[in-house]
Amino acid sequence: MTFTGWLQIVVFCVLLIGLSIPLGSYLAKVYSDQRVFLTPLLGAPERFLYRLMGVDSRREQDWKQYAKSVIFFSLAGWLLLYLILRTQTIQPWNNYGGVSFHSAPWNVTFNTVSSFMTNTNWQYYGGETTMTYFSQMVGLTVQNFASAAVGIVVAIALIRGIANRTNKSLGNFYVDFVRTVLYVLLPISIVSALVLVSQGSIQNIAHYVNVHGISGLAQTIAMGPVASQEVIKELGTNGGGFFNVNSSHPFENPNGFTNFYEMFLVLIIPASLVWTYGKMAGSRRQALAIFATMFVMFIGGVTVAYAAEAHGSPAQHAAGLHTAVVANSTGGNMEGKEQRLGIAGSALFDVVTTVTSCGAVNSSIESYTGLGGAIPFANLSASEVIFGGVGTGLYSMLEYVILAVFIGGLMVGRTPEWLGKKIEAREVKLVALGILITPLTALFATALATASAAGRASIASVAGAGPQGFSETFYAYLSQANNNGSAFAGYTGYDGTFGNLAGAHGITFADLLGAFDMLFARYAPILFALAVGGALAGKRVSPAGLGTMRTDNTTFVVLLIGVIVLVGALTFFPALLLGPIVQALTGHLYH
Repeated sequence: MTFTGWLQIVVFCVLLIGLSIPLGSYLAKVYSDQRVFLTPLLGAPERFLYRLMGVDSRREQDWKQYAKSVIFFSLAGWLLLYLILRTQTIQPWNNYGGVSFHSAPWNVTFNTVSSFMTNTNWQYYGGETTMTYFSQMVGLTVQNFASAAVGIVVAIALIRGIANRTNKSLGNFYVDFVRTVLYVLLPISIVSALVLVSQGSIQNIAHYVNVHGISGLAQTIAMGPVASQEVIKELGTNGGGFFNVNSSHPFENPNGFTNFYEMFLVLIIPASLVWTYGKMAGSRRQALAIFATMFVMFIGGVTVAYAAEAHGSPAQHAAGLHTAVVANSTGGNMEGKEQRLGIAGSALFDVVTTVTSCGAVNSSIESYTGLGGAIPFANLSASEVIFGGVGTGLYSMLEYVILAVFIGGLMVGRTPEWLGKKIEAREVKLVALGILITPLTALFATALATASAAGRASIASVAGAGPQGFSETFYAYLSQANNNGSAFAGYTGYDGTFGNLAGAHGITFADLLGAFDMLFARYAPILFALAVGGALAGKRVSPAGLGTMRTDNTTFVVLLIGVIVLVGALTFFPALLLGPIVQALTGHLYH
C-alpha cells in the first residue's frame, strides 16, 4: 500500500460525494417537470419525440400500466437488436482491412441480446473480432442508452409511489424515458466522449491497421468508434467493452486519468439518485442515511480489496515470489493488472464495477488473491444495494429500507411506518420476493451448471478440479443474475472464433442458461419494485409520533447494514465457502 494509492481513493470519494449532491438536485428537477438549464435547447426535441411516439406527456400511469410499458418497450428492443446482430453480412462497415465478419451463432446472439437488453453486457465474444461497426454503434451502444434509462425510470417511478399521497400514479414511462436520455445520458456522454478522445481513446470508422512489430511478426490493430461506446458503457453501468480485454485496453482506457474518470462515471448517477430520492420524497435526512449506508459498505470493500492485493497471497509469500516475480517495486500482487494503472487503480476499479451493475474490468479478477477476489463476490452478494446500477441500486436499496423498517418495528414493538405510511403485509411480501429473486436465480443456475455435464464442460479444464472452478461457475451466474457482467474468465460459452472450446452442448448450455438468468433476474425485480410503488402510492400519511421509529439516524443506518449483511450471508455464505474463502484460507487454487 502506498500514500499515492490511498490519496487516489480519498480524492475519488470526496469528488463523488461533492458532485453527486448537485447532480441529484438536477435529476429531481428533470423528473418533476421543472425547467433546467438544458430546457431551452432540448425542449423542442423533447416535444417532437412525444408527437413522433404518439405519447401524451400529461397522461400518467399506475404501476401495472407502467410495468406493461417497460416490458413491451424492452421486448421491442430485444427483437430489434437480435435482428441487427443476425444480419451482419449485409451491414455497412463490414470489411476491416479485407476481413468480413459473419453473424455469431444463434445461441451466442441470444445470450448477447439478452445481456445488453438487461444492462448486463456479459460477453461471450470478442468485440473486435465479432462485431461490425454498425452492430457496435446502432445495436450495442443504443441499447446501452436504453437499458440504462429503463433502470433509472423504474427507480423514479418507485420514488413517486413512495412520495405520492393523492393518487396511484407513478408517472409516464415514455416521458421519463425520453427525459432520461435527452437531459441526463446524452449530455454527459457527449462531453465525456470528448474528454476520453483528448486523452487518447480512439473514435473512428477506419479500417483495421496491419503492421509489423519490432520482431517482424505481423499484427492487426483494431480501430473503431470506441470512445462513444466506452462512455455510455460506464455512465449507464453497462460494462460491455468494445475490445475483448475491456477497460484494460489502452484505446478504451489510455492512462491513469481516464481510469479515474471512468470509475467516476460509473458511480456518479447511482450516487446522485439517492439525493434525488431525498429531494422528491421531501426527506433529505433519510437520503443522507441511505447514502451513508451505501458509502460505508463501499469504502469497506475498497479498503479490504486494496489491502489484500497490496499484500499478496500466502502462496506468493511461501514461494518466495512476492518481490521477484509478481510484485512491482512497492510490493503486492500485480498478476493480471496493468502496470500503468497500478494496484490501487485496479482494486478501486474492481470494487466500483462490482458494487454496481457495470462489470467493466481493467484487470483480471481471477488473478486476485483469495481475499481480494472474495470482495467482488461479497459485493454481488449484496444484490446491487451498495450504490448499485443506475436505478436498480436505488430501488433495491429502498426495498431493503422497507424490510429494515418492518424488522425494526417488530423488534421494538412499534408500528412499522416509513415517511408516515404504514408498512403492511402486502408491501412486506412484495419486498421479500423482490429481494430474494436475484440470489435464488443465481444459486439455482449455479446448482444446475455444477450438477450437469453440459454445465461442467464450460469450466476451463485447468481450473475445473477445485474451488477455482466452482468460483468461476458461481461468479458467472451471480454476475449475470445481478446484471453485472464481470467474470472469473475461465467460465465460457464461446471462444471468439465460432469454434468449439467447451463442446457444443456446453457452449449452448452456458449461453441459454446465462440468458434466462439475466432476463428473469432483471425483469422480475422490476415488476416487484413497481408493485411496491403502486402499493404505497396514495396511502394515507400519518403524522410522526412517539411510537414512530426514525429512519434517518445512525441507529437506522446500523440496522440497515445489518439487514443487508444478514440477508446476503444467509443466502450466499455456504456457496462462498466452497470457492473464494477456501482459496483465501489455503492459498491454493485447485485443492
